[in-house]
Amino acid sequence: MRKRIHVHLAADLHDAARGRDMAAIRASLDGSVRFSSSKAVVSQGDALQLIKKIPTASVSLILTDPPYHSTKKANIYGDKAFAEDHEYLTWMRGFATEWQRILRPNGALYMFCATAMSAHLEVMLSEFLKPLNHITWTKPNDPGFDGWKGKMSKESLRRWYPHSERLLFLEQATAGTGRRSILGQFIREMRLAAGLSGHEVQEITGEFGEVNHGGAISNWETGRNIPSRDQYRKMVEVFEATGRVGRMPAYEDVVRPFHMNGELEYTDVWTFPSVRPYRGKHPAEKPLDMLTHAIDASSYPGDIVLDCFSGSGATAHAALASGRRTVAIEIESTWAQYTADRVYGRRPSESEE
Repeated sequence: MRKRIHVHLAADLHDAARGRDMAAIRASLDGSVRFSSSKAVVSQGDALQLIKKIPTASVSLILTDPPYHSTKKANIYGDKAFAEDHEYLTWMRGFATEWQRILRPNGALYMFCATAMSAHLEVMLSEFLKPLNHITWTKPNDPGFDGWKGKMSKESLRRWYPHSERLLFLEQATAGTGRRSILGQFIREMRLAAGLSGHEVQEITGEFGEVNHGGAISNWETGRNIPSRDQYRKMVEVFEATGRVGRMPAYEDVVRPFHMNGELEYTDVWTFPSVRPYRGKHPAEKPLDMLTHAIDASSYPGDIVLDCFSGSGATAHAALASGRRTVAIEIESTWAQYTADRVYGRRPSESEE
């Protein structure tokens, strides 16, 4: 019973802290806000300028879909804005700088991108964040979708048909070459402050691990694994019991979330159908079930999810439906209002059209 009360108390404290972060973000974006509540903010304007106003370390998850540039689609804002790849990469570097600043220490980033630009973007982003996965999104060719299989001339192909898009998945990390997990560095610092060796900690906690003979503690410190809630609790008890370490932060404030099981899409190849055409559909709209999959896996309930290129507001919709808070930024007035309407509940989702 005591353990259950402690978990509920920690969840309440976490939610209250994220609520304060949300209030600070809402205040920072004042003047550009089209919709605002305790759970959602929709702002219209240049995303790069607006995110510079967002407080440092206030966002838990960034899930965003910037212009792909290489696709050169006239109906997607900014897709044809750059004549050369390096111009686009310089522009995206500005976002990477701010994303690193506004992400919480245990935060993460998912960014959609075109196959043609994914390698360039991953290298650039790795200067600011630590790459975890280069995810391939492949789309089934079911009836009612794009129908390319039945229309295109296979004989005219001169390379493999690009029937996929990419998601880059990155986390906050220490500065400098060979970026390490912030969590790993934190655990190491606390262990050393407590005056304990890794072997002593694993003997006391009983966490020996099975990967690389150094044991569970070594794996956590090097970022190869993430401790479970119970494992973290044991470690905190050991460190605090020495009297050399003050009160350590709650699990949700230090451990990067990653909720997964064998019933979900757990590999780095995702199969989700694209959004069926419907009247008023955004040309780059992503499916709700895929967005929900990323949000549920990589955030805690109550966390703040940011989308810098809101479009139809699908990410904001998915975040709210998953019990998270959301900040959506969109430069085009029509789509900013569309997102605001969707968040407010005045706009049905694509599945309801």
